This record gives sequence, C-alpha cells and structure tokens, in this order.
Amino acid sequence: MRPNSPRPGGVVLGLLMFAAGVLGTWASWRWFVDTAVGQRIDQVAFRGSGIGRSTLWSGAEQVLDIVSVPFVVVVLGAVAAIALLRQRWLLALQVVVLVGGANLTTQVLKHGVLDRPRLAEDTGPLDNSLPSGHTTVAASVAAALLLVVPRRARPAVAVVGAGYTALTGVSTMVGGWHRPSDVVAAITVVLAWAGLTTVLTALSSPERMPSPPVGTLPTAVVTGLFVVVAGVAGLMSGSALLRTRDVLNTAGEVSERSDLATAYVGASLGVVAVTALAFAAILVAHQVASRPAGPGAATSARSVPDRVPGAVS
Repeated sequence: MRPNSPRPGGVVLGLLMFAAGVLGTWASWRWFVDTAVGQRIDQVAFRGSGIGRSTLWSGAEQVLDIVSVPFVVVVLGAVAAIALLRQRWLLALQVVVLVGGANLTTQVLKHGVLDRPRLAEDTGPLDNSLPSGHTTVAASVAAALLLVVPRRARPAVAVVGAGYTALTGVSTMVGGWHRPSDVVAAITVVLAWAGLTTVLTALSSPERMPSPPVGTLPTAVVTGLFVVVAGVAGLMSGSALLRTRDVLNTAGEVSERSDLATAYVGASLGVVAVTALAFAAILVAHQVASRPAGPGAATSARSVPDRVPGAVS
C-alpha cells in the first residue's frame, strides 16, 4: 500500500464514531425525554443542581460567559489559521464543517425535530432543551483544535479539550440552564460530526511523519487515562441513577437533599464519562486517519512536500 493511499482503518473508525454519535443522541432523547421514568430521573438531577448553586455559580458563570458568537468566530479563525500555516488546506475546511455542522444540527434538533411530551407531572418545563447549545460549542471547538495541532500535541490538547467540554456541560447544569441529557446529547452530536471529518481525513493525503513516528506513546497513555476515567465515572453514575430510580419507584418522589445530591452528582459523572469516551475516540481515530499507510510509510512520507493541496493531519 502506498503511503498516500486512503487509510481504511481511519474510514472505519470515522464511520463507527458517526454511528455512535447518532445512536447516542437518539438514545439520550429516547430514554430521558420520551419515557416517563427517564424524564423523572433527569428532572431529579436537574433539581439537585440547585444544591450549592449560590457557591458554584460564580465560577460556572465565568465558564459559560466564554461561549458566545465572538468566541466561536475567534476560535474558528485561529484554528483555520493553524491549519493554513501548517499548509493543511482541506483540514481548514474540515474544521468549519465540524463546528458549523455540529452547532447547526443541535439547533435543528432542539427547535425543529425533537419534542418533549408531558409523560409525568413532576418533570419540569415542557420546552425541549436537548441538545445543549453551549456544550455543543465547547465540544466542537475543542475537537476542532485537536484536529489541527501537530500530532505530538494532540494528546495534551485532548485532555484540555475534554476538561473544558465537561466543565462547560456541568456548568450549564449548575446554572439550571440544562438537564443532564441535554449535555450528553450535545457531546454525541459533536462525536458524530467528528466521525465524518475523520473519514475525510482518512481519504485525503496524510500528514508528514518523522521516523520513528511521534506521539504514539502519549496517545496510548492519554487514551488509557480516558478509558479509566470513563469506566470509573460511568459505574458511579449508573449506580447513582439506579438508586434515584429506586427511590422514585418506592417513594413516588425525591425530596431528601441527600437523594437530590446523589442524582445530581451521578448525572455529572455521566457527563464526565461520555466526554472522556468521546475525546478518546476522536484522538485515536484522528491519529490513525492522518498517518501514512503501508510499510515504511513514516519514512516515505518525509519526502511528501509540505505544499500538497488537501493534505491533512
């Protein structure tokens, strides 16, 4: 296989990410919005977010104030500039597709496609708020930055991007702006679009690679860290939300402060778990999709000139 050939592994990973993103978005709505028990659990976690709000809101507000139209424009410009400086012309377009597609999808789903039926009496406002717009912006710009930086910097950027995304998502919950399912759906929307850009990366010219390749060990370490965090947070989240369901089934409502806190913390840990898995997938898939194919590709790719139209990394 020639070094400039499409990378089938990257195509497969991209398609799997797209499918996981679509399925995850649908599942978030189907379970937590379109079922009575899901609505009630989601609403209990939403009510629990009021605990400690007076203390946490000052920090959360600063995080949420970052997300704005000027912020998106500045970040998109900076990310596109990095791509162009690295002479990765198609990658600059992919960044626009990722950020624009994810945020447009969120708005269309929220306001034009999904609804929120009244399935129980204690499930809060009827207006659909899934997916979260603020979380979509944060996750999409973090993923875009991950795509454009050099290979050796991607593991560190993935950690920072995942942390910023999770912090933004939890901050929307702290402020009472969104339910947990809204945040999770936003992250899976971005995952789907990141999958599509991964396919484009795999079908385009690869990045130049030194010999030996760089970034392999840091990528493995960061991916392993993400998986551990997702596993621990996911198990704790599942346990907390199952306990909330049991309280609802037994008592009919959740009124104890400790039970509200359990649902809130469990939902927040669920956001952390989904974020960690999403950024692990984006990191690994992009490293695979952008790497030259075939035996000795790393050495051969060194001869590929920087100014190759459509070259991506």
